This record gives sequence, structure tokens and C-alpha cells, in this order.
Amino acid sequence: MSQSPGAGRRRRVYSVTEFLSGLNALFEDRVGRVWVAGELTNLHRAPSGHSYFTLKDESGQIRAVLFRSASGRVPFELEEGLEVLAYADASIYAARGDVQLVVKQLEPIGRGALQLAFEQLRARLEREGLFDAARKRPLPEFPTRVGVVTSPTSAAVRDVIHVSERRAPSVPLLISPTRVQGVGSEDEIAAAIDRIAVQPGVEVLLLVRGGGSLEDLWAFNTETVARAIARCPLPLISGVGHETDVTIADLVADQRAATPSAAAALALPDRSGLVASLQRDWRRLSAGIRNALRSEGVRLARERDALRMLAPSARLAQQRRRLLEAHRGLGRATLLAGERRQAQLARLSDRLQSLSPLAVLGRGYALVRREPDAEIVRRPAQVSLGDRIVVQLAEGRIRARVESAEPEPEAPG
Repeated sequence: MSQSPGAGRRRRVYSVTEFLSGLNALFEDRVGRVWVAGELTNLHRAPSGHSYFTLKDESGQIRAVLFRSASGRVPFELEEGLEVLAYADASIYAARGDVQLVVKQLEPIGRGALQLAFEQLRARLEREGLFDAARKRPLPEFPTRVGVVTSPTSAAVRDVIHVSERRAPSVPLLISPTRVQGVGSEDEIAAAIDRIAVQPGVEVLLLVRGGGSLEDLWAFNTETVARAIARCPLPLISGVGHETDVTIADLVADQRAATPSAAAALALPDRSGLVASLQRDWRRLSAGIRNALRSEGVRLARERDALRMLAPSARLAQQRRRLLEAHRGLGRATLLAGERRQAQLARLSDRLQSLSPLAVLGRGYALVRREPDAEIVRRPAQVSLGDRIVVQLAEGRIRARVESAEPEPEAPG
């Protein structure tokens, strides 16, 4: 008869749970924590906050889990197809007897985790429209009060104060203090923005911080700060880092400045520039007023002259002048007409004189009238013997009686 394996020796029998626990202990003792490279697939996010996925390469794969307690150490979002390095504990998942990795830390292959997180958040917020130019608000030209969100002991706040003293010392600054780097600083920055945005008189906000590494500036690349800027009811200028540093806060803000000093210069009017501008405007205004007064003086003089011409006395004087001119013209016309008539009368007189019987008498002729009717005697038949007649000579009269009256003999036929 055959004997079963281990016959004659005492058997050591393990339960499944004991066996898997032993394997876990073996993994912990012989393997421990390891770095595993692979492509992230089959991603599933549970309501509990845990993330489950598979790491695979060309010929193998292994399940992995990132528990909620460790996810805070991963700044970027897990994505299908992402090449990562996983720092994890090798273990046995007893419920299925599968080998799995309990991930403690993840890093993207080929680029830094923070850079990847920045790119992911930027793409997501851009799709939402938080960077759109249409939602950017104009800055007040002359703010009555400026709010500043920054560390109260930083070089950035000193820069802002220096610019304020130089450009607009009469505009008060209100500091909303906050940490600007470190774990949890993003929450403090968001709270500082919310707090100062409702302060009376504040019309524009400055969110400023000096330069630093990507890690130092990371609070300004978080969704928490981006959302706080987006919901801020006041225009906000972001002046974070140096000129080459671009953060998510810069992209969401209404305006971005290269430095904290530049942010203050954007928010505060330049007093010296305003004074120079006012002086130029005053000179232009004065010249305009002088020109306008000169033009008005000329216009008023014309209107005064026109009013004088319309006055009753002026109109009477004008009528008097017209009448006088008309009288003078009439007099000249009358004189000319008289002269013409006198010349005409002289001509007529000469003509009459030439036709006058007296002129004829002057040449030796006589005019005979019969008495007593003074009828001119033209024919002998008009008188009888003994009639009295008056002979009119050129220089007198002769009275006579008719002794004979003989008609003129007819000329021979």
C-alpha cells in the first residue's frame, strides 16, 4: 500500500489566511518597499477616496492601490496611460489571493510631479473658461483703498509699500496677512482673499509673493487659490515670483504683473505723472478758454453792432441818411432836369423868336389890324374905304384910314 506524503511525520497545516499572512510577512522581510515602473491602466476611483489601478509593461502587470491617506502626497491627477514610478509595499490581497502594490508615492516618468499637476490643472481650468479674457475686469483708475494679500514680513510687502509711497501716498493699503508657502498655505491664501474682498472701501486686490522654486510657489498653482480668485468680487492683480514665473493664479487673475512692485504700479496711479498731465491739461484748457473768449468777444461785438443797427434811434438815423441821400439825389436830378428844361426852353425861345411876327417886322414887314375888332387884315376884301386900321411896326404903331383896297392881281396863267 502506498503512503501519503509526509507519512510518519507530524503535518503542519495552514489555513488560507495563515498562508497569505505568511506570504505577506515574507514579502515584508525579503522585498519591503520597492520602486516599480509601469503604465497606469484600469483606473477606478472609489467613493471612499481610494484609487485602484493596474501597473503594466510589455509582458506583465500587477494590481495596485493608492489609499486615501496617501493620495495627499500625490499632487497630480491619476490618468489612464500615464507612465509612473510607484514607491510601494508588496503585499497579498487576502480576499482574492492576489499580489498587489500598496502605493505610498507616485512620480510621473519623464517630468516632475508638480509640473504635471500644473499642466493638468491648467488644462482643466482653461476648459472651464477661468482664463477667458471676457471675464477679466478692468482696474479702477483711482482706487480709494488697495487690499494686499501676502505675508506681512515678506520682501513683497515692502516692495508694495515702497511703490505706494512713491506713486500714491494718499491711497491707503490694507494688508490681509497669510502664509505664502508650505503645507496648507493655499487654504490660508484663499481665506485671506475672501476676507479682504468684503472690507469697506477696498476697490482692487494685490496677490503678491517674491520669487522661488516651483515647490515654493506651489500654493499659487492650486485649485483652491484659483477658485478663490475666480469668485473674488473685486479686480485682482497677481504679482507672484519673478518675471519668468507663471502660476495658475496669474492666469486666473484679472491682470498679471511680473513682480510685486509691478503689481503695485498697476493698481496705484502715478502722482507725478498725474501732476504733469494736469499741468498739460491746464495749459490746454487755459489756451482754449482764451481762444474761446477771443472768439466770443468778436461775436459779441458783431451782435452788439447788429443790435445797434436794430435800435429805433439807429433805424431812424439810417432812414434819415437814406432820405438825405435821396433828397440830395433828387436835388441833383431836379437840377439836371431844370438845366435840361432851361436849355430846351432856350431852344424853343430861339425857335419862337425866329417865328415871332416881331422878328418878321424887324425885317421891314408890318402887321395890319382892323379897328375896332383888332382882326388881322390879310386880304383887301376885309376892309372898306374909310375903315380905321392900326399898322404894327417893329418899333411902334401907325393909325390910318383906308383910302383904297385893291386885291393882288392874279399871275398870268
